[in-house]
Amino acid sequence: MRIVLQRVSQASVDVVNELGTPDVTFEPQQIGHGYVILVGVSDSDGEREIAWLAHKVLCLRVFEDEHGRMNRSIQDVGGEILSISQFTLYADVRRGNRPSFVGAGEPEHANLMWIEFNEALRSGGVKVREGRFGAHMRVGLVNDGPVTIVIDTERDMPRRA
Repeated sequence: MRIVLQRVSQASVDVVNELGTPDVTFEPQQIGHGYVILVGVSDSDGEREIAWLAHKVLCLRVFEDEHGRMNRSIQDVGGEILSISQFTLYADVRRGNRPSFVGAGEPEHANLMWIEFNEALRSGGVKVREGRFGAHMRVGLVNDGPVTIVIDTERDMPRRA
C-alpha cells in the first residue's frame, strides 16, 4: 500500500458525474483538523500491510504539543480522517509521457483493501470519512504546516526475518 498523508485544518470531498456536476447520490464529506489520506493499493497488499499501515497512521506524531513540537498523534488530538482511494499513486512514468498503472491493484481487491484499511483506522477510535471508490472526486483541503508524508509499505514496512 502506498499513501500520501496530509495534515489538514479542514478538508472535503464530493463526487461529480460525467457532466461535471455534483452526483446527488453521494453526500459530500468534510472534516475539521486531522488527515487527508490518499490511498493506493497493489495486488500484493493484504491484512499484514493494512495492520501495519493503520497502526503507523494512528500513532504518527505530527501534531504539535504545548511546546510547539510535533509530538502528538491523531488519537491524542481527537482528529478526523478523510480517506480517498487513489490508484494513480502507482503511476509509472519511467517511459514516455503517458503513465502506466499496471502496478495498481485490480479494482475489486483494491476496494476491499481500502475498506478494510478504513475500518482498521476506525477501530483506533478515529472518525473516518470516505470518498467513493472509482469515482471522479473533487477534494478540497487546507494543508496545515504544510505537513505531507508519503508512506509505502513495500519500502517502509519491516520485512519478516
